[in-house]
Amino acid sequence: MKVTEQKAEGLNKKYQVVIENKDFESKVEKKLDQVAKNVKLPGFRPGKAPKEMLKQKYRTSVMGEALDEIVRESADKIVKDNNLKLAMQPKINITKFDEGKDIEFELEAEILPEIKIGDFSDVKVEKLMAEVPAEEVEKALNYIVSSRRETTKVEDADHKAEKGETLVIDFCGSIDGVEFKGGKGNEYPLELGSNTFIPGFEDQLIGAKVGDKIDVKVKFPDNYHAKDLAGKDAVFAVEVKEIRQPKAIEINDEFAKSIGEESLDSLKEKIKNRIKADYENASRMKLKRSLLDRLDEAYSFEVPQSMVDEEFKAIEAQYKRAKELNQLDEHEKNTPEEDLMNEYKQIASRRVKLGLLLSEVGAEAKVTVTADDLNKAIMNEAKKYPGQEKTVFDFYLKNAKAVEALKAPVFEEKIIDFVLGKAKVEEKIVSVEELYSFDEDEKAEAKPAKKKKAAAK
Repeated sequence: MKVTEQKAEGLNKKYQVVIENKDFESKVEKKLDQVAKNVKLPGFRPGKAPKEMLKQKYRTSVMGEALDEIVRESADKIVKDNNLKLAMQPKINITKFDEGKDIEFELEAEILPEIKIGDFSDVKVEKLMAEVPAEEVEKALNYIVSSRRETTKVEDADHKAEKGETLVIDFCGSIDGVEFKGGKGNEYPLELGSNTFIPGFEDQLIGAKVGDKIDVKVKFPDNYHAKDLAGKDAVFAVEVKEIRQPKAIEINDEFAKSIGEESLDSLKEKIKNRIKADYENASRMKLKRSLLDRLDEAYSFEVPQSMVDEEFKAIEAQYKRAKELNQLDEHEKNTPEEDLMNEYKQIASRRVKLGLLLSEVGAEAKVTVTADDLNKAIMNEAKKYPGQEKTVFDFYLKNAKAVEALKAPVFEEKIIDFVLGKAKVEEKIVSVEELYSFDEDEKAEAKPAKKKKAAAK
């Protein structure tokens, strides 16, 4: 095999390759020998058919297999001999393949950049933190109470429904006089003021009495999930069957015990800890974004365009899917699509850059994902579904692919922790509002697993 390097520009490599015909013919002969062992031809025992007869019948079919195999083996040797760390699978273009002549093909490859990791002690980031306000604990406690509150039927026929009361209703929705799918319900309990239904629906039922039949006129939001209903005017024929008032609940130790807590104080402490955990998650997100910004500023290197293109395709597909479902955010709605795509290309480039950087950090620091790390990740997933922990555990126990999918985010978080352990982190107490104000797009986050996957190809 003769290999000539034709191009070496940045991360792009191109080679001209010539495979001698005798090597190819040798590969074809081996393929024919394999066929001869198993093929059955009339009048001959398996493995005893004349070679010339086999060539006439099977040579054309095995040539394709032999060509694919010898080109693939040659490409692998070029990658190994030149110590190429591939960003993506190389492109192969066969330029000459004639009977009895040498085979010629071109190999184009994009390699990963060399990244020199510096001293992270120069990196400075702020860790924003917030105290849990007492009113937030009370608000959460009241939510728990309201979710467990029972209702009693109002017997007074002249009673007019008020906000906070529950109406049991039959309803049927129509557009231009035609009923639409999913717009009908019987004996549905609707709490007035809960904002469960379309904006404006519940307001029109305030003051209603049992037995009233009301035409509720509303307009579906422009971003409604059902495209055939989005932005359209509708009329719901509503009949009030019952009015129910919330039964008062005394918030005390007995109430706390009824939901499995020792006392009201222990319930409040548990609520506070849950809110605190939410704040810590928000703090972590802020800190991580700040760190990625600092790293983005501190490091400059060329990124493989093929990886950027692949990342952009994923973002674009996500955008198109959200557009189909009317789930675009305000920024996406108010930005011309061409400008949005340019923005997403920049985000894709940042993702790839940070992903490669973090992967290099992980490799240099010998960061690994252990079984214990995965068990902790599964525990954290289970905590997101109170009361369904066993179901979550069983899911991961029976689904190896789901466990494998946890490795990438766990790997990333361990790298982030490693860098933060070297960086200068200053804690700062801020308001809850500031803690939860996210100005940057989540799409700009890094994905270090991308490099690991690409480099293995």
